Amino acid sequence: MALSLEISGLKKVYPSVAPDDNVQVFDRIDCIVEKGQFLTIVGPSGCGKTTLLRIIAGLEEVTSGEIRLDGERLNGCNEKVGMVFQEYALFPWRKLLPNIEVGLEIKGVPAKERRAEAMEYVRAFGLEGFENKYPKELSGGMKQRVAIARTLIANPQIVLMDEPFGSLDSQTRNTMQNFLLKIWTERKDTVLFVTHNVDEAVYLSDRIAVLSPRPTKILKVFDVNLDRPRDRTSREANRLRREILALLEHSEQYPCQ
Repeated sequence: MALSLEISGLKKVYPSVAPDDNVQVFDRIDCIVEKGQFLTIVGPSGCGKTTLLRIIAGLEEVTSGEIRLDGERLNGCNEKVGMVFQEYALFPWRKLLPNIEVGLEIKGVPAKERRAEAMEYVRAFGLEGFENKYPKELSGGMKQRVAIARTLIANPQIVLMDEPFGSLDSQTRNTMQNFLLKIWTERKDTVLFVTHNVDEAVYLSDRIAVLSPRPTKILKVFDVNLDRPRDRTSREANRLRREILALLEHSEQYPCQ
C-alpha cells in the first residue's frame, strides 16, 4: 500500500495563562490516507475539523505528534499541500485569470507559461468568457471553481478542502459536488474534505472519518463501498447516512472524557 499521508499521535492544545483553562482540541488523532483517496471528515461544531486541516497545511503548529507525507515529516507550509477555503479567499483586486495564476506566479513561472496553463483551467472549469471579471462579478459556484483551479494548478500532492460548498444553495452545491468528482476522477488527487453535511460526505467519499466532541478523537472510519456515479437516495446510501448520524448524535450526548 503506497501511503500518501500519515497522521500519528496528533495533539493540539491552546494554552491559557491559567493551566486549568487550557483548551485541548485533539486528544490523539491517528489516521492514514492512501494516495488518490477521497477522505471526508465530519464531526460536531467546534471539534477541530478546520484546525486539523490548518495543521496539515502548516498554518498552525501542533502541540505533539507528527504528520508525514510519503514518509517525510511535514514542517510548516509546504508546496506539496494545497488548501481550498470555505470563504474562497480570492484576491478582490485581481481578475479571474490572475487569481488562478497566483500560485504559479509565486513559484516564478514565466508570465506567458502561467497564462497558458491558467487558460487550460479556465476552459476545463467552464469559466470561458469570465477571464477579465473580478470576484465580485462572479456567482458563488464560479468563485469556488476559481479557488479550486488556483489550488490544483500548483499540482499539490494533498488537497485540503474546508467546507468548500458550505455557503452555496442546495442546487449549486449538488452541481459543484458533481464537478469536483469529475475533476477528482480525472486527476486522482489525494483529498481531505471537511463538511458538516453527512449527505455530501456519503456522496463524495471513499472513506469518512467521524470525529468526537473536544477533546477530539476519531470515533470511527467508514469505508464507503458504493459504486460511482452514486444514487443519493439508494438504500445503501441511506443506511450509511443513518449510521453516521446516529454516531454523531450519540457522541454529542456522551462526549469523550
